Amino acid sequence: MLSPRICLLIGIISISIFPVLVKWAPVSGLSSAFYRMAIAVIFLLPYVLIKNQLQKPDRSLWLPIFICGILFGSDIAIWNLSIHYSNATQATLLTNLSPVWVGIASALFLHDKPGKQFWMGTLVALSGMVILMGLDTFTQMRFDKGFLMALTSGLLYASYMIVSKKVLNRMKIVSFMVYSMSVSSIYLLIICLVTGQQLWNFTPAIWGVLSIQGLICQLLGWLTISYAVQKLDAQRVSLSLLSQSLVTGLLAWLFINEKVSLQMIIGGIIILAGIGITFLKRKKLSA
Repeated sequence: MLSPRICLLIGIISISIFPVLVKWAPVSGLSSAFYRMAIAVIFLLPYVLIKNQLQKPDRSLWLPIFICGILFGSDIAIWNLSIHYSNATQATLLTNLSPVWVGIASALFLHDKPGKQFWMGTLVALSGMVILMGLDTFTQMRFDKGFLMALTSGLLYASYMIVSKKVLNRMKIVSFMVYSMSVSSIYLLIICLVTGQQLWNFTPAIWGVLSIQGLICQLLGWLTISYAVQKLDAQRVSLSLLSQSLVTGLLAWLFINEKVSLQMIIGGIIILAGIGITFLKRKKLSA
């Protein structure tokens, strides 16, 4: 594998494509979430079996793996729905409030406690997020359906990061992803069937979009991010994922004509500065 930071960058770019694809393709958020997970499993499982890399987890890991599958499946489904009720950039930003939740949970449940540098970087990055979104969004407290869904997605996202960090410390990434994504796929399929979502008779263009979601956004994106989670602190990885809002905003501007203002650019630069702060300390310590 490449260095954890390079893998994290690849992962961020890969998952940043997803909100634009969801917004662009006329498919329900639940159907899109199911195919994102299922297509990734269909392509990863044969490779793992052929290479004989499917590791049987310890008995104590089965429950955390199952929880990861439910958390991630719920996160993706709710995030997809929030994108339809909001715009792609805002939904991504609200979902990525997760660094705050990850930092708090890490302080409570993990041995690797976030230090002052992390909280300083988080404060700077969240300040950039406020600027990017616009102060009026916060001062007027617009708690619409899309806002609340995206916020819930962030909590689920943070929970997944914490639980997956513990599992990845004890098993191979590809094995974890096969089991976790299989749980997510079955879980999302049941939801789609119960709620009567369309699962067939899509156009070739839609199948192409769904394939990109599964292979790039899910498989490549989360293989590389999971590697970064395994090698780096969960809280730093989650904070770095804030930068996907910048990539998503750029792609949304290019492909679905969402506006990108000077205010959003300034906010994005501040977000990147906050992320950089959390890594500068580590770099100095290792010198």
